[in-house]
Amino acid sequence: MKAAILQHGRAVAAFVIRDFSLVRRYLGWESVWIVYTVVSILTIGFIGVDQGDDELVVFLMVGGLLWGFLSTLFHTLAESVAWEMWEGTIEYTFMAPISRSAFLVGSCAFAVLYGLIRTVAILAAVILLFGISLANANVTSAVVILVASSLSFVGLGLIAAVLPMFSPERGSQTAHILQALVLLVSGVYYDVDVLPGWLQPFSKVSPATYTLRAMRGALIDGRGLGEMRGTLVLLFVFAVVLIPVGYAAFTWGETHARRAGKLKRSG
Repeated sequence: MKAAILQHGRAVAAFVIRDFSLVRRYLGWESVWIVYTVVSILTIGFIGVDQGDDELVVFLMVGGLLWGFLSTLFHTLAESVAWEMWEGTIEYTFMAPISRSAFLVGSCAFAVLYGLIRTVAILAAVILLFGISLANANVTSAVVILVASSLSFVGLGLIAAVLPMFSPERGSQTAHILQALVLLVSGVYYDVDVLPGWLQPFSKVSPATYTLRAMRGALIDGRGLGEMRGTLVLLFVFAVVLIPVGYAAFTWGETHARRAGKLKRSG
């Protein structure tokens, strides 16, 4: 039993190391996207500066930073299969003598670590430029919220990762559409109450809505875990539902792709 756990852990670590090696290989492109993300978030922050409202600046920056982390997590997982298809390694990965859970857990662990590294870099730029103070922040609450939201977005990312196995040419684009829809209804840069009535029900089924609301409460208002118990329970419910659904969808998608001969396609 212990040997099996150690072997599984080594396999997970190998995928994490491999993915970071790919980041280093394409460091130029990664730098471009990090700079683009930083500039995009700073641009949003200057809207608050233009309005002369410091609270609005903090509101926008927290939303931008958190969405940057969640979107990186979602995008990294959604692109995991598409990236392997482009590299021409997807068949070798799936034929390797490792469990599919090791591949998925490794990809998820890399996505979380990479998202945190990017977010810390962006946060440093935001604090340097806007001089934002988070002296009243409840760090414990923020960490728990981040963990809960990461788990729920892992489930969404696994579902999105299936799409390239159904359509190698258009699957990645469809994942971007799904990400954009989550951005629209989750209140990243505005309160969901301003959405049209027919859109507001969609915000209630987005884990990002509850993540943003709770994170702003923790970082801006210093709320404790007890005050946000209901929101945290919802986030963990999302995780409990979405992760098994994502894993089942991935397994089903892989089976379909093997039978249809779509795994061999690359480029």
